[in-house]
Amino acid sequence: MTTSRVTSKSAASGAPKRAGRAVALSAVAEPDDDSRNIVNSLAKGFRVLEAFTAERSELTLTEVGALANLDPGTAFRMLNTLVMLGYVSRVPDSRRFRLTLKVTDLGLHAIGRADLRETARPILRSMVGELNEAASLGVLDGSDVLYIDRVRAGLTRMGVDIRIGTTIPAYCSAIGQAILAYLPPAELARLLALPPRAGHLPTKPMSKEEIKRDLADVRAHGYALRDSYFGSGLRVLSAPVLDIDNYPVAAVSVAAPAVRMPAKEFKARALEPVLRAAKDIARAIQASGTVSATA
Repeated sequence: MTTSRVTSKSAASGAPKRAGRAVALSAVAEPDDDSRNIVNSLAKGFRVLEAFTAERSELTLTEVGALANLDPGTAFRMLNTLVMLGYVSRVPDSRRFRLTLKVTDLGLHAIGRADLRETARPILRSMVGELNEAASLGVLDGSDVLYIDRVRAGLTRMGVDIRIGTTIPAYCSAIGQAILAYLPPAELARLLALPPRAGHLPTKPMSKEEIKRDLADVRAHGYALRDSYFGSGLRVLSAPVLDIDNYPVAAVSVAAPAVRMPAKEFKARALEPVLRAAKDIARAIQASGTVSATA
């Protein structure tokens, strides 16, 4: 996971202490193929958590065991442990289980971007109120975009199920391209060389040459305007949130169904609000005392 360049005031004041601890832990943090250094039960527990998705929000014991490749007895013990710890709950009047919001809290604490969400949310809400569409805030997570906030106009249904915590390859999304286009060349090359994670991939494969042409276009214009590469029928306009060093700490986007929003009309309506929102979030980050640190 890419370390965020945005931290709170308290994080800045406590940095020396945590930095020393990070150095102390680094000796044991490196991945090792030696099975003696792996806690198998912990790995099994994470496989249970990963069995739940947006499409499979509730699962039975049998389904969890099959998806996590665990025998029924192990799956039962793992689920009971996760229920006790508060990460999984039993669905009332059924034999099904679901994740709790404690999982979301853990993820947000791990990525350290709660302050960014709190700063951006009022601005996203204002933009949605103005455009009556759906707005998102995303950051880089390795070579993926991680959606850390999303605001929709009322009960608007979009053509793709993007939620807080959703990740998709950065190179094939407007919000991802808005970030990638402003990365230093060496960092961009490193991220584009990473293999894609298993999961959703675009319906339109892209070569590195096509990706670089898209990013050059984004850099030249200051925003990304794309029809979704996932066949969802969405049209998306995104702009980067740049820190004082012109580094992209995040990106903001607005999406609308392409069938009712021609590209020219969408750009005319959405470009100025999206650019303004990106600048407002950047100013709010600086005003709140957040600092930038090298990733």
